[in-house]
Amino acid sequence: MNQEPVNADRRHVPARELGWSKSLARRLAQANISANAISLAGVGAAALAAAALAGTRTTEGIGQHLLWIAAGLLVGSRLLCNMLDGMVAVEWGKASPVGALYNEIPDRVADLLILAGAGFSAGGHELLGYAAALAAVFTAYVRVAARSVGAPSDFGGPMAKPMRMAIVIVCCAYLGFTPDGWHPHFGAAGYGLMALALAIIALGSVVTCVLRVRRAAQYLNANA
Repeated sequence: MNQEPVNADRRHVPARELGWSKSLARRLAQANISANAISLAGVGAAALAAAALAGTRTTEGIGQHLLWIAAGLLVGSRLLCNMLDGMVAVEWGKASPVGALYNEIPDRVADLLILAGAGFSAGGHELLGYAAALAAVFTAYVRVAARSVGAPSDFGGPMAKPMRMAIVIVCCAYLGFTPDGWHPHFGAAGYGLMALALAIIALGSVVTCVLRVRRAAQYLNANA
């Protein structure tokens, strides 16, 4: 999550500059809601999203569609918390001595919950869910490891966190708002759109790791 000290590298999030996000961050800060609490709320949203995703496998009809929609909204709420915790911590001076821990650990837990949960969703694939989750966590590991040896934080893609979550949200929205007859199925096992989404996330995350390592190495060699 984007809860970092003022002088740290931060992910560029255009929505931080919008009036509604500034107003919401101000209200949270004035209510003495800590950035750490917002970080934990993001994990709560991710856990609920994972439960909704897994629930689609054992639900049919309108109930399943409502779970898809709820999952998409909860994943979006997780991203909102990711943005607001940093705004409250940095712009409103609510950073804490343990903020760096809340910056990284809850975010990784949220990634694991959502992507693994997607693997157990209707049309999902458990192994692809685990693969996507582990690859996503490794992209963050590469970023932190590179920063620890002197390279700048690299939040670049092609499968950084916003893109991973956007794919899940779009997939949930499509499955939630379209008729069942429009939902694709692949192979004899009947894997669906979410399995395809997880495969794209896993592959894109691996590419992201390789590119981040390459850029870090280039920076370190150029500044040796």
